[in-house]
Amino acid sequence: MGRYDVNAARAQRLEARGERWEFELDGEPFWLPTELPRKVVRELADLDQSDLDGLLTLLLGEEQVKRLDDHTVSVQDIQALLEAYGRDTGMTLGESSASTRS
Repeated sequence: MGRYDVNAARAQRLEARGERWEFELDGEPFWLPTELPRKVVRELADLDQSDLDGLLTLLLGEEQVKRLDDHTVSVQDIQALLEAYGRDTGMTLGESSASTRS
């Protein structure tokens, strides 16, 4: 039986999905990673459930969050965005934690 090559499998996934999941708000582009590093997942798990700004900062990064703050965005907008992200990438974000679908 051959050895499983994690790097090759990751490269194949990223080639199929791309490295970024992009979205637009008021004509301005934003993006989320299609795969989350373990460190980010640990930090997500440590967030309080109500820390929406912390969640967005971990996912988008500080620069994109600053740009996002220039727009009017509701909690429902963020929820819909995260649902679409999960549907398209296989990543689920709930209760301030992230996991991949089985």
